[in-house]
Amino acid sequence: MAAVTPWVLGVDSGGSGLRVALANVSDAGAAGSTETAVSREPVRTGPAGIDAVHLLDQLLPMARALLDAAGGGAASPVTIGAVAVGAAGMATLGGDLRARLPGALESALGVRRLALAADAVTAYVGALGLRPGAVVAAGTGLIALGTDLSAWRRADGWGHLLGDCGSGAWIGRAGLEAAMRAHDGRRGGSPALLARVEAVFGPAPELPGLLYPRTDRPAVLASFAPEVAHCAAADPADPVAADILREAAGHIADAAAAVCPPSGECDVAFTGGLFRTGDALLVPLRAALAERLPQARTVPAAGDPLAGAVRLAASLAADGLRLPVDGRLLHVPTEQAIRTQNDSRDKPVQTPLERPLPEQDATRTQ
Repeated sequence: MAAVTPWVLGVDSGGSGLRVALANVSDAGAAGSTETAVSREPVRTGPAGIDAVHLLDQLLPMARALLDAAGGGAASPVTIGAVAVGAAGMATLGGDLRARLPGALESALGVRRLALAADAVTAYVGALGLRPGAVVAAGTGLIALGTDLSAWRRADGWGHLLGDCGSGAWIGRAGLEAAMRAHDGRRGGSPALLARVEAVFGPAPELPGLLYPRTDRPAVLASFAPEVAHCAAADPADPVAADILREAAGHIADAAAAVCPPSGECDVAFTGGLFRTGDALLVPLRAALAERLPQARTVPAAGDPLAGAVRLAASLAADGLRLPVDGRLLHVPTEQAIRTQNDSRDKPVQTPLERPLPEQDATRTQ
């Protein structure tokens, strides 16, 4: 009988859509060739949190298409040894996924090994792999995650109203405020940023009416961050814009310091679109890191969150998962739990008239 080729599936679900990667792996858990599929439709979030049915409706056809392509002409059958799903909001909104995905993936794809992770975890694994360290992931929002392999340490990621300090939304909002200060003639204003506001959004007094009704306010705020960076990098540099990026760099370094293992001797990586801003942010960030984490080593991120999901699945398939499993940031149901959940899915649901009536307590008001 031909040997079975081990394959793993990595899934990255975020605000820009759903990405799926199928990779073959070695016995040591190293991922080889990878094929990907992309949906630009973000997975919905409802009253129960992240909508597991909507995720499955997108994921399963993509996974089957990747499996069919991988199996074309192959001498060995293509089977999935493990799946890792990284999703934005998994820690706080992932209850529906944790309840539905294990049984559904076992039933549809024969999956017996599964990891359900916050996107910060897959960003961490993509950047640093399975070793101790700290990772700051920043784009529109910002979250930092670190581990000494015994427990996770998290900082920020609380959204644009409560945190995400130093993120694209934070920088953009600060830049817009400085522009409005200049419009009013208040201290701390930036005429350069006011000019960019009027070029991008139109007359400054109309900005509240354009911004406040939007449901995607963090993304709109973050869209102004490149304008702040442009003004900070201009010759001559706008001092207000430069101060905003310097303060953002301090917040980013604070987040890294908060999650770095207590010894402070760790690798620190940065991942996400914010770190393509340029030297106006990176130069003060290096200075802030040297002050707050003098013993840390800054290393380039090896890969993105989808690569992290693939590597997480590969380590699970090879029994090499070394990261802390805590049920929220990283949930790994047992094979028995997956089978039990799937068995419960197959049982017919009783209607209220078919269910046995409970014994009534005559002293209790119904």
